[in-house]
Amino acid sequence: MSVFTKTISIRWSDLDPNFHMRHSAYYDFGAQHRIEVLEQNGLTLRVMQQEHFGPVLFREECIFRKEIHLGDTITISTKIGKMKADASRWTIVHELSNSKGELCAVLSVDGAWIDTKLRKLASPTPEIAQQVMSAFPKTEDFILL
Repeated sequence: MSVFTKTISIRWSDLDPNFHMRHSAYYDFGAQHRIEVLEQNGLTLRVMQQEHFGPVLFREECIFRKEIHLGDTITISTKIGKMKADASRWTIVHELSNSKGELCAVLSVDGAWIDTKLRKLASPTPEIAQQVMSAFPKTEDFILL
């Protein structure tokens, strides 16, 4: 399986009082998968710490299409929807699908990189950041900013 897709288990703690996945769990799964993808492609938290940069989000939005319940087998896929050529600004799109291949949710985040010393937006300096971001699969409607 590609690092850009992952099968996830729905935990009891992911449910809301209506017995389906709570809205904030979608965001938690997206955040976890983004970091895992970066890590598995060499853009580790250690590299970001050493180079004094990290991701920052401006917008996070989820469109819910089908309920997800305890015991469902869900696959999350992660792609780039928009990106500047230098990878300084980007939109990452997560799709959550059930075992039947039905799209359950689409989570989109708009982000950039921040210089963690200056606390200002910056282009990522190590080449690995541009390489890793460029290696992401692209959505069908990908836009180069």
